[in-house]
Amino acid sequence: MNDPVAIYTENLVKSYGRVEALHGVNLEVHPGEIFGFLGPNGAGKTTTIRCLLDLIRPNGGTVRVLGLDPQSNPLEVRSRTGYLPGDLHVEDNATVESALRYLNSLRGGKADWGYVRRLAELINLELKTQIKNLSKGNKQKVGIIQALMHRPELLLLDEPTFGLDPLIQHEVLELVSRARAEGATVFFSSHILSEVKEISDRVGIIRNGLVAEVAETETLIKRALSRVRIRFKHPVEAQNLANITGVSLLAQDDDQNVTLQVEGEMDALIKVLASYHVIDFETEHPSLEEIFLAYYKEDK
Repeated sequence: MNDPVAIYTENLVKSYGRVEALHGVNLEVHPGEIFGFLGPNGAGKTTTIRCLLDLIRPNGGTVRVLGLDPQSNPLEVRSRTGYLPGDLHVEDNATVESALRYLNSLRGGKADWGYVRRLAELINLELKTQIKNLSKGNKQKVGIIQALMHRPELLLLDEPTFGLDPLIQHEVLELVSRARAEGATVFFSSHILSEVKEISDRVGIIRNGLVAEVAETETLIKRALSRVRIRFKHPVEAQNLANITGVSLLAQDDDQNVTLQVEGEMDALIKVLASYHVIDFETEHPSLEEIFLAYYKEDK
């Protein structure tokens, strides 16, 4: 794909009556990357995805998908995209196979049926079963296959592993990674932090209809906030360490074991510690869960 940006939004605004769901969402997703769109229910993830496909119209802002305006070229955008909605509905009396064949026909029969069968085997879905007899998790598998089966340039996945058991979740993430390896761009929303961490190149955190942060996943995890555990040979006055700029005291198990939080560089702390006899020094970066929760704490 030659487009410089796979997904682009600028000041995207969407209201439902008096409720403003998106307050000015700005995003850039690069071709060939897996972009995790992270936020709790109601943050604006699904609304953003629906605007990308022109399933709903924004009240303002700019949207480009694969270099196209989805409002002017909705059919081309959708033909080049695999979309997993959060609430896929298909005919209850149809079998899985007939439902997938029907969806494939709507795309001009692009899918290789041998590939469809392989996808079904990988995520343990029986094609002859009627939709009405499927569990919620197995209905989710139908949605995953229909999104992947025509090998689209762009995957828009809304909570792709919702309702799946852990083993199948892993298989689905493997399929997503494989699609990227074959050249697809992947944009997926989630509130499951572990899966975002596992496969995403970059993460966007959406909070109350605004993108609060976009960063490489590893950068976000390794940002300049660290937890430090120190064991001293002799008793220390921990408050002296807490008085260092950027350092706060989290815990003191006894006079010789201290846990600190350090914001920014370690240099000031290290220089002070040079005058102490340190037996052990252990640092720990915050988890993605901790970073995520920090964005959703009430502003002070």
